[in-house]
Amino acid sequence: MPLALLALAVSAFGIGTTEFVMMGLLPNVADDLGTSVPTAGHLVSAYAIGVVLGAPLLTGLGSRIPRKRMLLLLMALFTVGNLASAFAPGYGWLLAGRVLAGLPHGAFFGVGAVVAARLVPQGRQARAVATMFLGLTVANIVGVPAATLLGQHLGWRATFLVVAVIGLAAMAALARLVPQIPREAHQDVRHEIRALGNRQVVLGLCTAVLGFAGVFAVYSYLSSMTTEAMGFGTSSVTLVLALFGIGMTLGALAAGPLTDRALRPTLYGSLGALAVVLVVFPFAAQVKWAALVAVVLLGAVGFMTTTPLQMLVMNKAKDAPTLASASNHSAFNLANAGGAWLGGVAISAGWGWTSPALVGAVLAVAGLAVAVTAGALDRAPGASRIVAGGTTARDERRTGERETGERETGQRETGQRTTAVH
Repeated sequence: MPLALLALAVSAFGIGTTEFVMMGLLPNVADDLGTSVPTAGHLVSAYAIGVVLGAPLLTGLGSRIPRKRMLLLLMALFTVGNLASAFAPGYGWLLAGRVLAGLPHGAFFGVGAVVAARLVPQGRQARAVATMFLGLTVANIVGVPAATLLGQHLGWRATFLVVAVIGLAAMAALARLVPQIPREAHQDVRHEIRALGNRQVVLGLCTAVLGFAGVFAVYSYLSSMTTEAMGFGTSSVTLVLALFGIGMTLGALAAGPLTDRALRPTLYGSLGALAVVLVVFPFAAQVKWAALVAVVLLGAVGFMTTTPLQMLVMNKAKDAPTLASASNHSAFNLANAGGAWLGGVAISAGWGWTSPALVGAVLAVAGLAVAVTAGALDRAPGASRIVAGGTTARDERRTGERETGERETGQRETGQRTTAVH
């Protein structure tokens, strides 16, 4: 794999750390700024709002900018957002800093996924995208626990200062390791918007919103489940979150080669497995060792859905994949917000701390239904179907027709030459 993928993974590590670390710092931030924990919880939503708004907006504004320069500009905005959060004089300023830090998130992963796919030969593109996402998963194993610990001992502002330093390091790595990638002649915002209207792209985004919401219905309340349902002490929360991150990493490692081999079956299998794990989760939570295994499996099967969904929208958007790729991260953050809200509704209704898992199972099944419907439509006569390697069945038919035509032309020319000799 090219070293440029390492630069993308380092950037993803910084983004993943700042996205999730606020969940562990809420009590510290609330105490320091003189507000309640539920009010401080809006800082998590502020980041998600930044992602949802920034992905299409920044991708559209940067459609004519060379991809390497765009990555550097997005990482610079990310760094500024974290510096603004670190020096925020009050709650309102911190809220604005979180929105600012979230704005480049989706656009960066959207552009980064396209760059990662361009860096490797055909047939290894999903593995390249999954390698970039490894930075995001490792952030949940190392970055978030370490940053939370740092914030608890040195203050939450120190956490955002360190993340800003990671942003600067990522910019240096991007500048040094990522090659210049020529801008496509057709790369403009109108072309990207037209590609975003593709039916398969829309269905892929809907699959992401529904299916991944099942993961966040549980993950948003995993800390409370650890102490209230699984019987662990507060000190074990960091361990449980780290196990979820380990599962995410295992899922990302498996998703790359599986998606390169068979995209839609990988998507169907991961969503189906997610639904099964979520159904079993409330029962597993009653036994400590089984609960820990279920947390790892939830992270693994949940994150296995991300790479095939990313490649699906990129392949179906064809020559204008950047906006579709970035919008996929808006979809994931809508899943984050929607899953957390529905999980909270189940808890508030008195259904128990593990009830969000059953809500998540319903969402995963709904996502699977959309994915299967999209696959059936893709197999309809005249449809452009995805096959291994990111090409389409129509592309293969056209290639085969060209090759057949070339063979027939060659045969006719050989026959003509033979006749002339005789």
